Parts: sequence; C-alpha cells; structure tokens
Amino acid sequence: MPSTISQMHSLRAVASRINSGVDLPGLLFDLVKAACDHGGWSMGSIMAVDAAQGYAHVFVRYDPSLLKRPLEDRWELATSPALIALQTGEPVYIPDARATDAFPGYRREAYERDYHSVLVMPLTSVDADGRPMVLSLISRALKPLPSDDLAFMGMIVHLGAIAVEREYRMLAERRAADEQRRALHAQGGLLEVVLSGGSTEQLAARLQELLYCAVLVVDFGENGLVAAGSPIPLILDEKGWRDLLAAGHADSVVAAVRQAAGRGETKQITLDLNHAGGGLKLTAAIEPLSVDGQTVGALVLLDEERGGDLHKLMLESAKFALSVQMMRSVIQFRFEARTLTELFFEIVERRWRDPADIARRARRLGLPLSRPLRMLVIDFPGAASGERDASLDAHQSVLRLARQHGLSSHVIAIGTGLVCLLPEQAGDNRDRLERFAQRLAESLRHVFNGDPIAVIGGICLGIEDYSGEWERAWRMVRIARSFRRSGVVSALDFGPLPMLIGASDSAEVRAFVDGSIGMVVAHDRAQGTPYLETLAAYLRAGCRSQPCADAMGLHVTTLRYRLARIEELFGINADTPDRRFALELALKMHGVIDGSAIQTPLG
Repeated sequence: MPSTISQMHSLRAVASRINSGVDLPGLLFDLVKAACDHGGWSMGSIMAVDAAQGYAHVFVRYDPSLLKRPLEDRWELATSPALIALQTGEPVYIPDARATDAFPGYRREAYERDYHSVLVMPLTSVDADGRPMVLSLISRALKPLPSDDLAFMGMIVHLGAIAVEREYRMLAERRAADEQRRALHAQGGLLEVVLSGGSTEQLAARLQELLYCAVLVVDFGENGLVAAGSPIPLILDEKGWRDLLAAGHADSVVAAVRQAAGRGETKQITLDLNHAGGGLKLTAAIEPLSVDGQTVGALVLLDEERGGDLHKLMLESAKFALSVQMMRSVIQFRFEARTLTELFFEIVERRWRDPADIARRARRLGLPLSRPLRMLVIDFPGAASGERDASLDAHQSVLRLARQHGLSSHVIAIGTGLVCLLPEQAGDNRDRLERFAQRLAESLRHVFNGDPIAVIGGICLGIEDYSGEWERAWRMVRIARSFRRSGVVSALDFGPLPMLIGASDSAEVRAFVDGSIGMVVAHDRAQGTPYLETLAAYLRAGCRSQPCADAMGLHVTTLRYRLARIEELFGINADTPDRRFALELALKMHGVIDGSAIQTPLG
C-alpha cells in the first residue's frame, strides 16, 4: 500500500494534470487517467446518467489497451451501479464483477474485456446538459480497496469536481465576453446599415441574427411588414413563412400589432394565423418604435427567449437602429408630402401663371403632368385626424396596394385625405380601377377603424383639367358626407342628382323627401307593408295598372287596392305630371340617402 507521503505527491500530480486541461472533455479525460495512474486501476471512464431515459452514457474513456474493438457506450441503469452511487452519494465497489449477480451487464463485459474489480464513484458535478456524472474505474486483477485507498480516490474525485466547476465558470465568462464583443460589433453593424442607406430588409436580417429569433419589422406608415427568419422552422422555412404572410395574413398581422403598440408599451400578444387548413398560434413580443413621441412602427419578436441585461442592451440597440431608419423615412415623407401638396393646390386653385414652371416643379417631385392622369380622391373618416397623422399612416398603404394591382401611383396629402393620381394606360378598365379603390377603402378601414370615402374621378389630360376634376370629385365627397355614405362612390351611384344635391342644402333635401314619402317609409318599416315598393313600381310602369301588376306578380285588383290604401293613408296619388315627377324625385333621393335599391324612372 502506498505511503501517505507518496499519496500526497500523487495528489499534487493529479491536481497539476487536471488543471492543465484546455476544455471539459480533456479535463475529464485527465481526471480518469490520473485516477488510474495514481490509484492502481487499469482503465476507467466517466459516465453521464440520464435518469429520465433510464441510461448511463459514457462521456470519456481511458483504456490503454492496444486492442481496438467496439465497446459499450450506453448502459441501462437497471444493470449499472451508477444510479445506486448517485442515489446514495457513496462509492459502489464490486470486488469481482465476474462473480456478481447484481450487475449482469458488468459480469458479461468482465469476461469480454478481461477484468475483475470495479469501483463506481459519484461526482458532485454535471455535464454540459445538466446530467449528473460518475467515475467508473476497472482493474484487470482482483483489487482490494482498503479505506485509505478509498479516501485517496475520494480526494481525486473532489479535485476533479473543483476543476469541472472552475471550467464551467471560465466557459461562462468566455461566453459572456464573446456575447459582449458580438453585441458591440452588432451595434456598429446596425448603425452602419442605417447610416449607409441600407434597406429595412437588410436591417431585419441583422436583427434576426442578433436576437436569435424570428423578427417582423412593422412600419405603420407603409402599413406593411418585413420578415426575417421563421418562427416555425420545422413547419415552414423563411421563404415559406414570408409566402404565408404575403398570401393574406400581412394585413391582419399589421392591424393586430398596430392595436397592441397603440400606447407605446412593450406587450405580449398571440397571433392567430391559418396554415394548411388549421389554426396556428404564435406568441409575439411587441416593441413599439417611436419618432418625435409618435409610434410609427414596431419590432415584433416571435418565439423569443428572454435573456439578461445583455439581451436587453441588444434589444434597445435594435430598436434605436430601427427608429433611426424610420425617422429618416418620416422626415423624407413629410418634406415631399408638404411640397407636393402645395404644388397640387396651386394647380387646382388656379394660382399658377406659367404652365412650364408648374411642369418643371412637378417633374422634380416625380409627378408626370405631361401624361394623362386619373384622379382618385380619398376622404378619411372624421375621427381619423384626431387619432394620428392620417397622411403618414395611409400614404404608403396606397402605394403598396397600387403595386399589388399593377398600377403606378402618385399620392398627395390633402389634410383630411389623399389624392391619388393614376397614369392612364392602354387596356385600363373601370372594373380594375374600382377593384383597386375598393381594396384601398377596406385597407384604410383597418387603419382608422372607420369607413373612408373613395371617389373615382375623370382623366386630366392637361394642367387646365385638374381644377374641374377636383371640384367634381370634392362635390361627390360632400354629397357622400351629407348622406352618410362611405366606400367607393361615383356620380353613377347617384344618377343625375349630384348637381342638384350639391347645389342644395342637405337638410332641405331631407325635408323634401320626408314631406313627400316619409310617412310611407315609416309605415312600411313599422308594419312590414310594401307600399313604397308598390308606389315605385307603379311609377316605373308609367302609372299603368296592368303592366305594373304583371311586373310585380300581382293581380291587378290587389294592386289597385294597395294604391287606394296609399292614397287613403298618406294622401299620395300620381294623377298629375307634377305630382308624379315630385314622387319620382323623392323616391330617387330617398334611395341616395338610404342606400336602397329601389329603382325609379330617374337616372
């Protein structure tokens, strides 16, 4: 048996060898080798115990044998003393593995690898996956284990555990230093992208790498988003995720993010999407982005793993870079919008003297007045101006939707709305323009939580045409406002009435309608009678009973009874041309005000 002095020298050598390890596997290998060399064991290994799976896995192995053969690297805990050693916290000594019945796996391997004694000692440290570890030592000969030797081996194991913990601390420090260097480098890279005029797509890609999660950059001015990375990589790759958003989910995501970021506070929300016929719920952290105290966008983190102070620092850097990017866009938009608005009102108010000067200024602002342009006027809901800068929110929405419909567009802010000038191209048709206007009205409804008015105007062939088209379009806006109409409207919706209604006070129009047929409308609504419909059909038929009855599918006697009741209850008849015209006009105006589908001879 070695003397105490020799064991002390051995411990010093063990400590030196263990401390010379450059990484965790190397350190553990040195621990096993030192235990074998100084403890008189033939070979050994360190195993990580996975109690949940029921196995012990060989992590490192020391076997000086020259025989190269496959060895068992995974042991069932039921056949291994490793679990017992961990549970009791004490070493498990097998004097002769060939003679044991408790551990049949060891008995079988003892014959295969030609060994006898086995010592399994628990370590007080864990591997990189958090699994507890044990040291397993093997002797080819029968090796007695006196208490002094067992204590000596315990000291070796204790030194190894200290070294492992030290290695973990050093590894954590190295990782923290690397993260700090990466954060500093990333900060510089983000600002470089912004200051060099890089795109939002480039910036989003950098953020995805920096924050280790999929990100969405939502620009409320453009009413659009940029995606980087996929929050569900096992289901969709990055391209598939972008295609899913582009296929119809982008608007709903932007609306949900806009609502969540309304107060300028960080918030967690759940995004509900449909994919492959099923529901898809994603947890999203909303980080609002502000310019001049106004929330102009948001950074959305999908499936984010929250970190410590360093993660917060990188997140703040990301938000700062995005805010700078959006601030540049906001400043550019405000300057261009103000200048273009001033030019537009000079044109429509006829405050210009030199058409050539107007054309030159328009060209500098990208407005081709030399080409035929169709005017589309958009009037925002009344509450929109009180909520936010309406032009800033809606301007890019118009441009984005125009691109989706294959239209080039020039957008001008007019305070309470926008004017959209669309170059007239060969092959353009009314249906295509109406689809674009309808889609635009639906998109702005989500932005403002109210229904806008969109008026499709005529074509401006030259600078002289803009004033007239502006007056006609704005007259339609005033009519729609008066009668509480919204959505896409045009002169065709009102028949020949716009000039009449535009020249009259809306209160006078309503009084005329109420005085003419108001009692009939009220009676039909209260009693469910068809008197207004009957009166309109009778006028359409030229006040001829039989054609009217045939058109309505009634017996002529029934029709005459209804007409008699209308005269009896409301004093209404169409026995003179003047009365008939007044009734036709009242019915038509009622259809405009009410948005009903009653057809009359007018229009």
